Amino acid sequence: MKVLVLGGDGFCGWPTALHLSDAGHDVTIVDNLSRREIDLELEVESLTPIRPMGERLRVWKELTGKDIGFVNLDLAEEYERFERLLRELSPDAIVHFGEQRAAPYSMRNTIAKRYTVDNNVRATHNVLVAIVSSGLDIALVHLGTMGVYGYGWSGSAPIPEGYLTVKVPTPDGDIDREILHPANPGSVYHLTKTLDQLLFSFYAVNDQLRITDLHQGIVWGTQTPQTSLDERLINRFDYDGDYGTVLNRFLMQAAIGHPLTVHGTGGQTRAFIHIRDTVRCVQIALENPPKRGDKVKVFNQVTETYRVRDLAELIAKLMDAKIANLPNPRREAVENELNVARDKFSELGLNPTVLSEGLLEEARDIALKYRDRADTSKIIARSVWRAGMETSPDLV
Repeated sequence: MKVLVLGGDGFCGWPTALHLSDAGHDVTIVDNLSRREIDLELEVESLTPIRPMGERLRVWKELTGKDIGFVNLDLAEEYERFERLLRELSPDAIVHFGEQRAAPYSMRNTIAKRYTVDNNVRATHNVLVAIVSSGLDIALVHLGTMGVYGYGWSGSAPIPEGYLTVKVPTPDGDIDREILHPANPGSVYHLTKTLDQLLFSFYAVNDQLRITDLHQGIVWGTQTPQTSLDERLINRFDYDGDYGTVLNRFLMQAAIGHPLTVHGTGGQTRAFIHIRDTVRCVQIALENPPKRGDKVKVFNQVTETYRVRDLAELIAKLMDAKIANLPNPRREAVENELNVARDKFSELGLNPTVLSEGLLEEARDIALKYRDRADTSKIIARSVWRAGMETSPDLV
């Protein structure tokens, strides 16, 4: 299969590109290297050392004999170039990671909010329009987020995979209708993903595009079998307040002897998935696309859920760390439940990596090994969800 991986230099895109190449697919990465530019903006680097793209691709070729193409292209700004690329390469499928992916960064300031919307929405729409214009039958797999549902929206009932059956009252009695699960985004980033859903729904109906939307939980872990082959292929490990996911931040904090920073009560429940399972889920989605005329296929890409405070206690026990509670910079419920339906990937053969099995490896091989690269001034989250929110001195 010939596959374009949009955003293939990023945390999820890079290991996905290697995984698909290793599986025998013909892979081309399309990326404008914006994530590296944001590192410069924030003045913080991945805890793991990330090599230039050219070097990464040369090493992969040396180790495996497999070529991965690379095109430096801005999806939001360079529509004509992207459309020409589709016509030239005629891919069978596109994996779309080409969006600004951090909720805290999207709430950082006015510039970041506008950039997130401009980049994410325009990029997604350009991809859809280009597929239609090309006339090619390209299957699109998009990395979405569990955040489109909001947290605790469905109470104790499982959040279904994308769609909800509702009863509509009419003069002749109630009728059943299937709708997209009501969106409840908690940040500008999550808002762009809910807009993506509507774009996908329209183009699946209007132009019969074949689209799969992966509503993914928080990705943890750093390495896949492919990125572990050589340190020059290593994946990102973000730990800062804008891009570091809660688990990565806890691991890095424990590795350097910093208290684990739990925001609020830690009663927020989050969904998690290991990066090894992310790349496998993408492959499964590529190999099981919807047919032309089908509605958008939605998978909840989640393997387990944890409350933040329980996660902190798990890591504190593993790595002999202390826990500190700080004011929550987000605007969210103090406590929430999160019950997620996630049957589709299990039915298609996913055997997930769970936290209890992978945490020691992550702590030993990544957080402790590279702890000397940590910039402790970047630990505290400084992006707040609205002006005037109460913050501690550490958060301003």
